Amino acid sequence: MTVEVALSVMASARAGHLVIRDGDGRRTGLVTRAQLAAFRATPAYTDRVRLRDLLGRRLRAAAVRTS
Repeated sequence: MTVEVALSVMASARAGHLVIRDGDGRRTGLVTRAQLAAFRATPAYTDRVRLRDLLGRRLRAAAVRTS
């Protein structure tokens, strides 16, 4: 799943976070809408970045407040 798709899913579900699971259903991580939005604002972002690519990186919490 790409960052854009994840953000769209979270917005549709009105969820603040998304649990990431591997192909076997094991939890591999958790990302928040603020983290993804902050990553989207960086130069490293492209529309092809997948969530699994971000799991190895440390995502910083954004100074963005969600209501």
